[in-house]
Amino acid sequence: MFKSLAAAVLSVAAAYALPDRAAAGTESAASYWVCVSNERSGDVTIIDGATNAVVATVPVGKRPRGVHAAPDGKTLYVALSGSPIGPPPKLDAQGNPIFAKGGADDDDDDKNADRAADGIGVVDLSARSVVRKLSAGSDPEQFAVSADGARLYVANEDVGTATVLTVADGKVEHIVPVKKEPEGVAVTPDGRQVYVTCETGGEVFVIDVATHRAVAEIKVGGRPRSVAFLPDGSRAFVPSESAGVLHVIDTAARAEVRSVRLPPGARPMGSVMSPDGKRLYLSTGRGGAVLAVDTATCQVTDTIKVGDRPWGIALSPDGGRLYSANGPSDDVSVVDLRAGKEVARIKAGQSPWGVAVVPKGR
Repeated sequence: MFKSLAAAVLSVAAAYALPDRAAAGTESAASYWVCVSNERSGDVTIIDGATNAVVATVPVGKRPRGVHAAPDGKTLYVALSGSPIGPPPKLDAQGNPIFAKGGADDDDDDKNADRAADGIGVVDLSARSVVRKLSAGSDPEQFAVSADGARLYVANEDVGTATVLTVADGKVEHIVPVKKEPEGVAVTPDGRQVYVTCETGGEVFVIDVATHRAVAEIKVGGRPRSVAFLPDGSRAFVPSESAGVLHVIDTAARAEVRSVRLPPGARPMGSVMSPDGKRLYLSTGRGGAVLAVDTATCQVTDTIKVGDRPWGIALSPDGGRLYSANGPSDDVSVVDLRAGKEVARIKAGQSPWGVAVVPKGR
């Protein structure tokens, strides 16, 4: 009898212990920070991925946009710019932006720019404060970090160049000419090349890391905004905002091999690849949604409604959740990709722009 009772007690205890172990596993899987740059409030919101709670707001400087973590997860880099913030341009009947010469949306007119504010802010994530600012050329917007964390590759939007700088000493190593309005920057998975998209003329430049020279220029058109690669580096995916098209580039041939028209109303901007390379996710800007694209067929498999004009997006380390920065609504959408729906909204600063997910405890 006593043995049976003891066995029953142990059985009940074991049953109640299972949820605890499952919860511990979930907490471990969600052990990361979600770092959001807020363009108008000049700060970074840090969110706990396990609880969706805002744990810190870090002032960083003027107009923070591009944001990435160092490979060791201890440092966050934020692109800062003294160029005035203008409203999104109006679009013509084909969805192309209409720029007024000399107006607030003219990138050539920088008479009100504060160039002293330009740079890459370096945030110590444990101290939650800016510890340095690296010189990175004029008006840095987007950038990428080398796999070893030694270098940053920065797009200088207003002068048509890409700046290469070393993190350790903050030295500008090279300035690579590209074309007007360089925007998206991404390093190939093997670390040997850097892709830079140029909005105005719709070019994608391929820069050789060893020589710091452009070795290819691929014309895609339609205001290309970002680049994402398959894990093996064989294909690059480039969304064109004004054309509503996804371009597929063969990286060995350095040529476009396919273009896919996205659903009506999509203005694709940010892009991120799933860890297994089977899904590409695109923010749609004015479309107010995130698209899931099957990378084998290049077909849209899901459209997930998020906040207003999503721009930057990032995935949790396990690829199960997606976070989108929703500029006009000042919040961040949390999307459960397995369920295919938004599950939470988190208040951020003013005009959230970029998102970086940083695993804890590295």
